[in-house]
Amino acid sequence: MIVLSPRNLTTAFALCAAFHVAPANAQALEDRFWLEASAYFPKVDTDVSVSSNTANNIGTQIDLESDLGLDDDSTLPAFFAGVRIGGNFSIGAEYYSLGRDGTVDLARDITFDGVTYPAAASVTSSFNTDVYRLTLGYAFVRNDNLEIGGALGLHATDFEIQLEGTGNVGNTTGQFQSRRRSVLAPLPTVGLFATFEVAPRVTLNGRIDYLSLKIDDYDGRLINSQAAIMYRAFKNVGIGAMYRYVDYRVDVEKANWRGRVAYEFKGPAIFLQIGF
Repeated sequence: MIVLSPRNLTTAFALCAAFHVAPANAQALEDRFWLEASAYFPKVDTDVSVSSNTANNIGTQIDLESDLGLDDDSTLPAFFAGVRIGGNFSIGAEYYSLGRDGTVDLARDITFDGVTYPAAASVTSSFNTDVYRLTLGYAFVRNDNLEIGGALGLHATDFEIQLEGTGNVGNTTGQFQSRRRSVLAPLPTVGLFATFEVAPRVTLNGRIDYLSLKIDDYDGRLINSQAAIMYRAFKNVGIGAMYRYVDYRVDVEKANWRGRVAYEFKGPAIFLQIGF
């Protein structure tokens, strides 16, 4: 399936999700508000398939990195904000995006959304992803140097994929064909998080978020885990490093097409945090 996104959807932000936002991201335990900017350096593995119901064909499972030559590593900027709202509750929101494009001479035939692009054809492709997350967390345990809790959230992923090149549709061959699909997939998540101040100014943070659920046109699965360490260099400023692993899949069933997108992110990140 394909899933791609019309960006700047305000509803997406409202659906912001728990992908990477368990309420305690890496903030100092005494903070009530915190803002964080990070640079994430993941290895990326993405598989996409799109079948046209009207053309009655089955789309090829396409490895975007191997088949279409898209970069398998990138630098992703990410932004996070959190606030404690009292009674051991907290809210967190995050946004990050990944956009890639490329041109390649195909090594095999590929069928995408009713078009078959033959081997040796030059195909230009793009794949853009915007991820919005929102979580509500509750700390079951909270004291001066330890916090442990659970989170409920929404993970909204906005996908867009496009292929262009000389392809075949039914009995029509050798003509320029362009196909694009996009979709916003909002999915709920549940998670656990923990923050531990191991020494003055030094905190460790970990979390895991999960979902496996079918809602209307979407059938999705998400595993997100992260571990971070932060040093509070100044009273309100911290610097840190983290490692994140994300395994995500969503199937889409629409009236005239169906598809799947699956991707895996894994790698380190560095971040700067301001807390009050």
